[in-house]
Amino acid sequence: MIVTLTLNPSLDRTIEIARLTRGAMTRATGTRLDPGGKGVNVARALAAHRIPTCAVVPVGGPEGSQLTALLEVEGIDVCAVPVTGHTRSNVSLVEPDGTVTKVNEPGGSLAAGDLERIVAATLSAAVGADWVVASGSLPPGVPDTFYGRLGARLAEPGVRFAVDTSGPPLAATLGCGPALVKPNREELAESAGSRVDTLGDAVRAAEAMRAAGAESVLASLGADGAVLVDRHGVRYGESPVDRGRSAVGAGDAMLAGFLAAGIAGGDGLVEALSWGAAAVRFPGSRMPGPSDVERGAVLVHATADPSRPLRGPHQEHGMEQVR
Repeated sequence: MIVTLTLNPSLDRTIEIARLTRGAMTRATGTRLDPGGKGVNVARALAAHRIPTCAVVPVGGPEGSQLTALLEVEGIDVCAVPVTGHTRSNVSLVEPDGTVTKVNEPGGSLAAGDLERIVAATLSAAVGADWVVASGSLPPGVPDTFYGRLGARLAEPGVRFAVDTSGPPLAATLGCGPALVKPNREELAESAGSRVDTLGDAVRAAEAMRAAGAESVLASLGADGAVLVDRHGVRYGESPVDRGRSAVGAGDAMLAGFLAAGIAGGDGLVEALSWGAAAVRFPGSRMPGPSDVERGAVLVHATADPSRPLRGPHQEHGMEQVR
C-alpha cells in the first residue's frame, strides 16, 4: 500500500473554453470537478490502476466534505483529518491549444493541534505501507521543516519516504534522507542555485540533491522527458506527446507510475514517463487508467549527451507546466 499526504488539498474545477479574453463574458465548452492537490492526484492515479492507497487529507467546511466524497467515489481509502481551516477551491481555464490559466486559493491555515493530528494519522496509516508520499505546497503557517521532521519519524520504523515539493520545504527535507524526491526543472535550478539549460545541468543538480541526502532523484524535464539519478547511476528517458490537453497533474501521475512499478512490477522510469504522458492527454486533472498508458512510446536512452539543450522554459510534456 502507498500512503499519500496532502497538506493543502483542494476542489479543482476545470473549465474548457474556446479562448480567454480578459474582461469579456466567456462560455464554457466543458467542465469537470475533481478532488485536487498533488498527493491527492498521486492517490487517484494509483487507485485508477488498482494499487492500494490511503489518502491522508486535512478537511474543513463543506468543501472538505465534498472532497472526501469525491475521493471515496474513486475507490480511495480516505483518512480525513478534521481541521479548523477550510478546504480550498481552485479553478483552471483550459484553451484548445493546451494553455492553462489557473487560479489557486492559498488554503486555510493549520494550527499546531491540526498538525499533530495529521502526523498521528499519517504514522498510523504508514504501518505496513510500502511508501509514504508527501506532495505539494505547505499551507500558511506550516514550518518549512514539517516534511523533514515527518520523514525522520518515518525513518524510525523503516518506511520509505517520497517528497514532491519546492523551495525551502524541499531543501529542509533533503537532510532527513528521503528515499525519493521528484523535482521539476525549475526546482532543480532553484536547488542548485544555477540555470538548468542542458541535460548535463539537470544531472548535476540531481546529483547535488543526492549529496544533500536524497537516495534517488526523479526529475521531470518537461518536453524533454525525465532523468533518474540513484545509486545505480543515471538513466534518461522521454515520452513525446503530439497534442496534449492539460498538464495539470502530469507530474503527480509520473510520481505515481514510478512508485507503482516497485509494487506491481515494471521499470520505474518507463512507468513514470508513460503515466505522465497519458495524464497530459486528458482535460483537467483526470488521472489515467491502465488502458490509457502507452509504454511502447517511451524511449529510454542507453547513453545521454550531457550537452543536449533542454527545450522551452520549464514545460511538462511540451505544455506549460502548472505546479
